[in-house]
Amino acid sequence: MSEPTALRARAGTLRGAVPGWLGRSLRAARAPFPRAAAVRGALAVSVPLMVGLLAGHPVAGVVVGLGGLWAVGQDSAAPYKARALRIAALGGSAAVGLLAGATALRYGDAVVIAALLAVAGLVSGWVSVGGPLASVAGMHLLLGATVGTGIPVPGSWWAGPLELLGGALFALTLTCLPWLWRRHSPEREAVIAVFDAAERALSRAGTSGATEARARMTLALNTAQDLLAVHSSRKHAERPTSIGGLITAFRASVQLVEAVTALMVEGRPLPPAVVRVPSLLAARVVPPVRAGRPAPDTSGPVPDREPEPPFTADTPGLRALAEVYRAPGRSLTLLPDPPAYAGPRLADRLRFALLLGGCTLAAAVVAYLLHGPRGYWLPMTVAFLYKPDLGPVFGRALNRCLGTVAGVGMVAVVAWLVTDQWALTLVAAVFGAVMAAGVRYHYALSTFGLTVIVFVFIDFLGDDRQLLPSRVLETVIAAALVLTAHFLTRPDSWRVRAELRVAAADRAWRRYDRRAPAASPDERHQLRRTAYRRLAEARQALDTAGAEPHRDPDRFPVLERRVARAEQGCDAITAYVVAGGRR
Repeated sequence: MSEPTALRARAGTLRGAVPGWLGRSLRAARAPFPRAAAVRGALAVSVPLMVGLLAGHPVAGVVVGLGGLWAVGQDSAAPYKARALRIAALGGSAAVGLLAGATALRYGDAVVIAALLAVAGLVSGWVSVGGPLASVAGMHLLLGATVGTGIPVPGSWWAGPLELLGGALFALTLTCLPWLWRRHSPEREAVIAVFDAAERALSRAGTSGATEARARMTLALNTAQDLLAVHSSRKHAERPTSIGGLITAFRASVQLVEAVTALMVEGRPLPPAVVRVPSLLAARVVPPVRAGRPAPDTSGPVPDREPEPPFTADTPGLRALAEVYRAPGRSLTLLPDPPAYAGPRLADRLRFALLLGGCTLAAAVVAYLLHGPRGYWLPMTVAFLYKPDLGPVFGRALNRCLGTVAGVGMVAVVAWLVTDQWALTLVAAVFGAVMAAGVRYHYALSTFGLTVIVFVFIDFLGDDRQLLPSRVLETVIAAALVLTAHFLTRPDSWRVRAELRVAAADRAWRRYDRRAPAASPDERHQLRRTAYRRLAEARQALDTAGAEPHRDPDRFPVLERRVARAEQGCDAITAYVVAGGRR
């Protein structure tokens, strides 16, 4: 056996020895390198430190940098309005938490501080289950309180909260500055991604990769629909603006995906002339902003008839594709998806509030026993970890520990090589970029960057440096607290959530199956979009649940088979209606 073959065999044996849920916990996301996010992370952390040094107020620079750090850690590729609301909510809630924590530190004793953190945990848990924006606000309320009780901020009582809010607003400025020349870039890129995914799906028709390609196409369409939902009213669609053009392009992509799904059900490889139709269509209908994609030629005369497709339409799927090519987005009104799930129940809110409040109180007590009044790391780690809405709790705890260990190792290298504070600001810039990029790739990578930045902040504050090696132990303790609370009270929470998502997907595709043949085009598209969205949500919930240790491993293959059958049923009914009701 050759050496490469032997290495591959050993790697396969190693992968087989790792439990599936553990492999999913350690898996990194596939995404292009986020250059803009990395630049924002570097600037949001390092610029406040530099200004603080120049002004002679390094502590203020640290607090402002902390606000910027938290803000870039919660940024996303959403539309600019949604990103602005997210960062504003984060900054406001963190400032309120810091004010409460600093007040307890100045005027209270250890009992008052512990009580304040417990109350902050209760409020954070109650708020966090209210949705994505509320989740961010609740977590940073608790983070602000933990920092306020652990790091004395000099100056007036209002200085620290304003500095923290200023850091978040600085990061918000960095985030939203491109809005001036790239106003609808996230929406535009999401629409283009649908056409790209449709082209990849056509290239895999009739192969073993067809199912995965169709699933990726559905995910791309879901993302585009989410980003365009706020603009999808008739007043936007009818205006000759860039967002109106994007809505038209999205309508075309919806019809394109239906035709592509029918072609994949037909199950035969397609010629290059068919495969490149999505690119040709995108060049005609998508407002051109991305580098490398040609702009539509609008200088010539307007054709007096619809363009003919570059292929022979001799099957139902090809006829549907030809119709989309001739008249993309025609006579299609898209409505928002109906809500699939009710809001959080009172019992769920109360349960999570009590659990998070109890974990925070326990962390505060342990931290005080270990370090006295400077033990902010432990409750802060609990605030970061106990976020079930952000993914499997076990995976977050494991990756938090791994990232902290690697970060402390890097800190030892930095402490040995760098002592000048100006040089440390450059270190903060580098690892601010690492942290911001890690948010898109892997939680352990973002924790690695965060740990090094905290070291820089500690050095600027001039205390607690000798405690940094113990942060690994504190991270492990916080992880143990969170995992104990989670698995003793709700060990099957993600499995239950996955079962609910699968049941919702079953209902959606059966409704599509019953109603689609007799439905109008608008209603049919709406039924199909809802069915495929619910299926994608079920797949995602199963994938997330599979990353948690569970007591009933045989249950997940059953659920996965149900989703696979539902996907096949959706594809079949799509091909049926595309063929005009002829099987």
